[in-house]
Amino acid sequence: MKTIFQKLTKLALRAICVGVLAIFLQQMTVGGANGAEAGDGREVTLLFTNDFESAFDPIPAYWRDDVKYLGGAAEMATLIESIREREKLVFLFDAGDIFTGILSKLTEGAVPMEMMITMGYDAMAIGNHEFEYGWESFAEQKSRLPFPVLGANLFYTGTDFPYAQPYAIVEREGFRIGVIGIIGLDARTAIIPSHVAGMDFREPIPIVQKLVDMLRSEVDLVVVLAHQGKTAPMQTDDEAHADIQRGIEADYKMAGAVDGIDVLFCGHADSGTEKPVVHPKTGTLIMQTYGQGTRLGYLKLVMDGETKSISSYYGSLLPVVSKDLEPHPLIVQKLKKYRSQFPELQKTVFHARERLSRVYNQESDLGNLYADILREEGGAQIAFINSGALRKDLPQGDVPLADLMDSFPFQDEVVILEMTGAQVKAALEQSLTLERGMLQVSGLRVEYDINRPIGERVLAIEVGNEAAILDLKASYRVATIEILAQGGDLYNAFPQSRRLTAKGTQPLFADTLQKYLTAKRVVHLPPRGRLLPVERK
Repeated sequence: MKTIFQKLTKLALRAICVGVLAIFLQQMTVGGANGAEAGDGREVTLLFTNDFESAFDPIPAYWRDDVKYLGGAAEMATLIESIREREKLVFLFDAGDIFTGILSKLTEGAVPMEMMITMGYDAMAIGNHEFEYGWESFAEQKSRLPFPVLGANLFYTGTDFPYAQPYAIVEREGFRIGVIGIIGLDARTAIIPSHVAGMDFREPIPIVQKLVDMLRSEVDLVVVLAHQGKTAPMQTDDEAHADIQRGIEADYKMAGAVDGIDVLFCGHADSGTEKPVVHPKTGTLIMQTYGQGTRLGYLKLVMDGETKSISSYYGSLLPVVSKDLEPHPLIVQKLKKYRSQFPELQKTVFHARERLSRVYNQESDLGNLYADILREEGGAQIAFINSGALRKDLPQGDVPLADLMDSFPFQDEVVILEMTGAQVKAALEQSLTLERGMLQVSGLRVEYDINRPIGERVLAIEVGNEAAILDLKASYRVATIEILAQGGDLYNAFPQSRRLTAKGTQPLFADTLQKYLTAKRVVHLPPRGRLLPVERK
C-alpha cells in the first residue's frame, strides 16, 4: 500500500501550485507517526477558510521575502478547484466572517456570497461580521446561499426559536459529515450592539455536546465550525508578529469539554495553526487560518471504515501564492460585473504622500489620520477610534474610493459625547489591556507603562495643543463612532457618558472620510507622539 506521504507527494508533483508544493514536501504528521499506512481506509480531504472578510484581491505580502502577493478570491477558487480535480473526496467549509468591505456593504453581502457559491462551499458558520448590516438583513440574505448557514447557539431573545439552522448532514459518495456551527460570546462584543438587539447568544459548549450526541451514530465524521475566542488583531502583517497573536484557547477549551468532535475548524482570532493541534483528552483536531484568504486550510484524513475513527491525518495551511494561480474566470467575471455597477469606486479621492498603515497595539498613522478627522468634523476636544475599525492599510500614491471605503467599511455614525476626565481615563485604561487593540486618539498625549497592572497603566494624560493636564472632574467634548458610543469592543466608559447627538441625526463616518479627504486632496502623515510607552530603566 502507498503511504499518504507517497500519494501526496505525487499530488504535489502534479503541480497544484508552486506554493503548495513546498508545503506538501515538508515532513508530515500522520496519526502521530510519519508515513503511516493508509491501508483499506477511506481518504477524505477537508478544506476550510475563516475570516475571509471580502478579501477579493491579492494583498501585498510586504512582511515576507519569498512572496510578493498572497490571496485573492479568484486565485483561491483556482487552488480549491485544482485540489478537487486531483483528490478523491473533498469537502469545503468556512468558519465565519465572510462580510466586510465596500462591495459587500453596497450589496449587503451579495458579492462575498456569490464568491462562495462559485467556490462550492458545503457549509459555513455565522461570524460577527455577518451582522454588519443588522440581523434582519442577514436573516434575509443568507437564504440566497445553496448550502447550510449554521448558528446553533443563536436564538431570538426570550424564546427557544433558533435564528439559524444549527447543524447539517453533508453527504458525498456515501460519506456523511455532521456539521455544527456556533459563534462565541466574545464575538458579540465586536458588533454594534443595536445590530444584534433582539438576539440571544447562548453558551455554545452544552449546545454542541447535545448536537454531537445526536449526530454521532448517524455520520462518519463530526465537524464543528466555531467562530469564537478573542477578536483578531487588525494588522495586515499580524502573522509575522507573535506578540499580537490571539491564540486558540477558546477552541482548545471546547475540544476538551465536548466529547465526540472529530475536527474543529475555527475563526475570529485569525491565529494560524501551521499543522493541526490535537487535544490530548479527546483527540479532536483543531485548525485555523490567518484569515483574509492568504491561506487555504487543508486537512487530509484516512478513516477506519469499521470504527468510523480517524486512523491517520495530515494538515497544513496552504499559501495562496497569487502569481502561481491563474485567476478563476467565473470569479473574475462576477467581480467585474459587480464593480461595473459602482464605477465611482475607482475614482481617486486623494493622494497619499506616504503609506498609511494600521498597527493594532500601538499608535498608527491611519489611526491618527482618522481620529484627527473625527475630532475636526465633530468640533471636539478629543477623538477616539478603535483599532478594530481600521480594516485596510492605504497605499502611497493615488487612493481610490474603493480602498478608502475598504479601510472603514462600516455603517457607524459620527457620535459626539460629553465625557468626564475620569471617563476618558477609564477608556484609555481599557485600551491598554490590549484586549481589543489600542484606541487611536486625537487631542491627547498619553504616557503609559504596559508592564504595570491592568487599570494602572496610564501614567499621564495631556489635552490639547497647550498640553493641559487632564482634569478628571472636568467635562470634555469627545468625537467617536457608533460602536464605541454603544459600548462595543468592551469599552464601557463611552455609554456611561452623556450623548450629545441623537442616533440617526449624524453623518456616517465613511461619508465624512470621503468628504474630508476629497477636499484635502493631498495627505501627509499626521504628527505622531500621542501614545507614548514609557520604558522601565
